[in-house]
Amino acid sequence: MKRGKTINKYGLIVFGIIAGAIAGFAYWHFIGCNTGTCAITSNPLNSTLYGGVMGGLLLSSFRKDKTKAA
Repeated sequence: MKRGKTINKYGLIVFGIIAGAIAGFAYWHFIGCNTGTCAITSNPLNSTLYGGVMGGLLLSSFRKDKTKAA
């Protein structure tokens, strides 16, 4: 597969993962969890990974499928 096709195919999803990870880390840094009992926001790694997954899922919903209906 050519590099240009790969970027066109997965570029939006990768952008969503990166933006979501940044947003997840920012959420942990500015809001976070004071008591440490929150499952996602008590640890910066958990918050960053969760944000990345959510960002990737959100922007993958905007991807156009190129399948033809029969």
